[in-house]
Amino acid sequence: MEVRSVSVAITGSSAIRVPLRLLEVLSSAGVEVKGIIVSEGAYEVALHEEGLRPEELKGLLSRYAKVYSDRDMTSPLASSSNQPDAMVIAPASMKTVGLIANGISSTLASRAALAILRLRRRLVVAPRETPLGQAELRNLWRLSSMGAFVVPLTISFYIRPKSVDDLVDFGVGKILDVLGVKIDLYQRWKGPETAED
Repeated sequence: MEVRSVSVAITGSSAIRVPLRLLEVLSSAGVEVKGIIVSEGAYEVALHEEGLRPEELKGLLSRYAKVYSDRDMTSPLASSSNQPDAMVIAPASMKTVGLIANGISSTLASRAALAILRLRRRLVVAPRETPLGQAELRNLWRLSSMGAFVVPLTISFYIRPKSVDDLVDFGVGKILDVLGVKIDLYQRWKGPETAED
């Protein structure tokens, strides 16, 4: 299925630059963003990591779509009757992962994600947590078995990164690969440059 529309949830985990870059690239690719869900934890991370106050972050995000609080159950995204083709949760906190994995729709992000899964649409969950304990691994496995795509925000050295932006683009590029959005943001592996015959 071609992804023409997507919702994005930003939850309280490190790597706030990833969803900001993801939204920029989705917009340039002509993918409609149907709504952006932001948790209280995400606002705290944005302030700590990027010095963005809540109103500043909301202003940046509002360029791409309507912004909803993670507590806003009146949002259209709370209903399975108004879901986009896909949903991305980036970064995905372990709290949000746990709620979805256990079928608990107590936040807008978890409720929307469960609706996406019920409809057999594409859910991309991008956790950044490390290390992972048994509870986290069990919940991520559950998400995968439910049909979600788990795309950890890991670093890569084969791309020979020269900046943090290169690492961000690698993570965003991997999310786009899973969505099927054809944009090359990172150096793809083509084999060793000095391979012997």
